[in-house]
Amino acid sequence: MAIREVVLDTETTGLDPADGHRIIEIGCVEVLNRRRTGKHFHVYLNPEREVDAGAVDVHGLTDAFLADKPLFSEICDEFLAFVDGARLVIHNAPFDIGFLDHELRLLGGTRTRMESQCEVLDTLAMARRMHPGQRASLDALCKRYEISNAHREFHGALLDAELLGDVYLAMTTGQSMLMLETAGAAKVDGRASAADARPAGQPLVVFAADEGELREHEAYLDHLDKVCGAPCVWRQDGGTAQ
Repeated sequence: MAIREVVLDTETTGLDPADGHRIIEIGCVEVLNRRRTGKHFHVYLNPEREVDAGAVDVHGLTDAFLADKPLFSEICDEFLAFVDGARLVIHNAPFDIGFLDHELRLLGGTRTRMESQCEVLDTLAMARRMHPGQRASLDALCKRYEISNAHREFHGALLDAELLGDVYLAMTTGQSMLMLETAGAAKVDGRASAADARPAGQPLVVFAADEGELREHEAYLDHLDKVCGAPCVWRQDGGTAQ
């Protein structure tokens, strides 16, 4: 089963939608089965209000630049169609989800919560679990995982989503490596493995795991769950270790 994830980031006019602040940029990057597909969603928005000076210092998006951009209401359907059914990967998810929910509520329709159509994974919470007591900002994680962000003069939703995608894949690389090793055991250089090269008609001998091996396997899956911040692929769709 394909696992579709969308790495998402937003930029805003200020810090709190309760104070009337709005979204001014949305950037999304699609990841399918832990690989970038090249598909993305990116838009600047007219917030219908002034941008706080402190926010401009962070992302560089001015009132003049945003004046002719579309309203959230004009791009909402396209945005929701892009993320529908995906797992959203967001750094400090409560912030972005709070703003997106606020924008949906302002439209007055039946769709008022992003989490009603998307699972959400917070990489900030994941990083704090993995590296307790360490800095967990996106810049700090780029440095930890040796991902270059030298081209990042300002915060930008699409640029930050791309960086976060690289960070997220690096943070969860243990799971992907195990998947690659499992696939590599089945075929070598595109040829069937020795296990599949048995004489025609000879039955395949299956060796069942003993109780100790099953316990070790479950313990490893517990470790993957903790690292990934979500059930690993072997436990999705009702799968078991047996």
